[in-house]
Amino acid sequence: MIKLLMSWDIKMGREQPYFEFIVREFAPGLMRLGIQPTEAWYTIYGKGPQILTGGVTDDLDTMQHILNSQDWQRLHSKLLNYVTNYQQKVVEASGRFQL
Repeated sequence: MIKLLMSWDIKMGREQPYFEFIVREFAPGLMRLGIQPTEAWYTIYGKGPQILTGGVTDDLDTMQHILNSQDWQRLHSKLLNYVTNYQQKVVEASGRFQL
């Protein structure tokens, strides 16, 4: 299994439309593309990214194909309307919490 790890901060004043986008478009969009969401963490206190989230595919070829697709580019671009400090990395899934 291969995991896409993503982190970001929600833009100030965009919280409500952000959460609506995540529930209505982003999470369903990930699943439609073939990435199975595995976790989502919301940081309330302390330093670090406000949101940590991840999703998996069966293999690296599938993940690379998805991340190179126009559908991912559109979904990712929409996300960037609501967030700052976006980071992502692709790692081998360990079955435990990963950063």
